[in-house]
Amino acid sequence: MITFVCAIILLIGGYFLYGKLTERVFRPDDRPTPAVDHPDGVDYVPMKTWRVFLIQLLNIAGTGPIFGALMGAVFGPVVFLWIVFGSILGGAVHDYMSGMISVRLNGASVSEIVGKYLGRGAKQIMRVFSVVLLVLVGAVFTTSPAALLARLTPDWMNTTFWIVVILVYYFLATLLPIDKLIGKLYPIFGAVLLIMAVGIIGGLIVGGYQLPEMTLVNLHPDGQPVWPFMFITVACGAISGFHGTQSPMMARCLKTERDGRRVFYGAMITESVIALVWAAAGVAFYGATGGLQNALAQLGQSGVVYEISVTLLGLVGGALAIVGVVVCPVSSGDTAFRSARLTIADWFHIDQANMGKRLAITIPLLTVGAILTQLDFDVVWRYFSWSNQTLAMITLWATAMYLVYHAKKWWYSVICAVPAAFMSGVSCTYILMAEEGFQLSQSIAYPIGLAFALACAVLFSVKAVSKRPQSLSVEQ
Repeated sequence: MITFVCAIILLIGGYFLYGKLTERVFRPDDRPTPAVDHPDGVDYVPMKTWRVFLIQLLNIAGTGPIFGALMGAVFGPVVFLWIVFGSILGGAVHDYMSGMISVRLNGASVSEIVGKYLGRGAKQIMRVFSVVLLVLVGAVFTTSPAALLARLTPDWMNTTFWIVVILVYYFLATLLPIDKLIGKLYPIFGAVLLIMAVGIIGGLIVGGYQLPEMTLVNLHPDGQPVWPFMFITVACGAISGFHGTQSPMMARCLKTERDGRRVFYGAMITESVIALVWAAAGVAFYGATGGLQNALAQLGQSGVVYEISVTLLGLVGGALAIVGVVVCPVSSGDTAFRSARLTIADWFHIDQANMGKRLAITIPLLTVGAILTQLDFDVVWRYFSWSNQTLAMITLWATAMYLVYHAKKWWYSVICAVPAAFMSGVSCTYILMAEEGFQLSQSIAYPIGLAFALACAVLFSVKAVSKRPQSLSVEQ
């Protein structure tokens, strides 16, 4: 219990201390935001700050901080350290910088940001990479809520039925103006999500479950190494490249730059609290990491969520909790497809005020997503997790280069460069060792991963020093 409480306190303190430092490095001002300067009634729509915050939270809080946290908890309480410090020093910085830079660049998508600061080649790679990731996210966040809903409804409402229903909703959410459907539903969804998190942790305490206390020992029953697997498994709860695709959407709705910390940094910290709840719940409910791993193997992620929710809160409370878990992925899946539409529109300069042109992009995207839902969930999740963290790595390097040009002192860029180097090592090492990768041994993958991270850091430093004189003439 002490570990969990300390982790929550650290996250809240991180928002007020490190979040404020991040804000000072970026230096928001009173210049007109894209939503205020040229609203279009579709994507550029000024909204109240609390509404933008809730939309951002539900955009990023997909199945990741729940399923990912449960799978990450199999490594033991060490996962708490990654969720807390990964979020404060990496994930929240990543989300804030990608969102605020997008505000400065007229709501540009993450691929356009990367292209501006890392070059044309990186832009083309990111365009393809981000669209693929977003469609994967849409597929993952269709299958998982459909499986949960099938457990709560009559037999004829099976997983396939709910997949169709969710895809129809995604079609409308991708196509319609952001304030017509997403903007109206998300405040309600947000309340359910928060009630669900409070209910689960309250149920653990009232039920007398023993929340895990901190240990640095790897408790994975199969001995799977913490590095790099835990850092990939817990994707959205600590740091996630997917968030960088979502922040630009809210950058097109922000009324003032000064609200950026509350919206972008604050939403990431809130998501990490949700991840902590489910990581603690998984180990506490099943008594040990071995019990949690067995439950995940036998019941699947959806089954574990269902069992924990119903046992702790009863049928009514469990249904409410599961609805909260359904809301998370659905509210990320819809904006994943919407963000994919915007990325393609930016790529090919397609006017999105025109309904026909929005349809021309939306229909093919959802068709591909529907096909991917038929694949094995665990396989799609593994590819999603790695591509997700690789996207975070690239985005962090781009935001670091932005700070080289625009920060008061060029070395302020370390606030992004350090987590970028860390994620470079994680992503490289993982793909070298993973089943879906090259399946190399630790003795080979670890040195290569470290060398890759160092090479990225050196290349960035050289480029930063050479580019800094040009920053003096760049408009602030």
